[in-house]
Amino acid sequence: MLRLIPNALSVARILAAPVLVGLAAVGNSSAFTWVLVPALLSDIADGLIARAFHLQSTLGALLDSIADTLLLFASVYGIWIFHPEVVEQHALAGTAVIGSWLLENVLAMARYGRLSSFHTYTSKAAGYLLGIFVGVLFVFGFQPSLLYAAVIVSVLGNLEEIVLLALLPEWRSDVRGLLWVLRERRAGNMR
Repeated sequence: MLRLIPNALSVARILAAPVLVGLAAVGNSSAFTWVLVPALLSDIADGLIARAFHLQSTLGALLDSIADTLLLFASVYGIWIFHPEVVEQHALAGTAVIGSWLLENVLAMARYGRLSSFHTYTSKAAGYLLGIFVGVLFVFGFQPSLLYAAVIVSVLGNLEEIVLLALLPEWRSDVRGLLWVLRERRAGNMR
């Protein structure tokens, strides 16, 4: 039963995304926040549970990537609806995050025919920082330092994944990062 929990949390995030979009569309900020915060926390929980109990799987990596993507778009839509001043005043930062993420995903689809699902340490840190920024924005208000920390780490993570796309001839999930791949290449253990 435990082995189902990480994927169930990812599926719950997938299902939460259209609910969040609907709540934003009708302007219900309070309900949006009440659905968003647990969804963001479940993003942390599914990975921690999967790693702690050695439950990582190809399906789990795919579900997590889909859930992250949908939650990202639902969060951006919610920010656009409920905090338009953040979008307007920090459009360049938002464009950098979404643009670099979109570029990486387009390149992954072209290279592998699927999302990369690398889940590098940098992309995990970016996801946590973005989640913290969004959660804090909706619960406590705008914190510029959180935004810019999330933007910097997100763009760096997306750039790292673009380099990984060039280095990894076949799709792999759960790649620690560029440093580990370079070590594998030097050791001649590239799979």
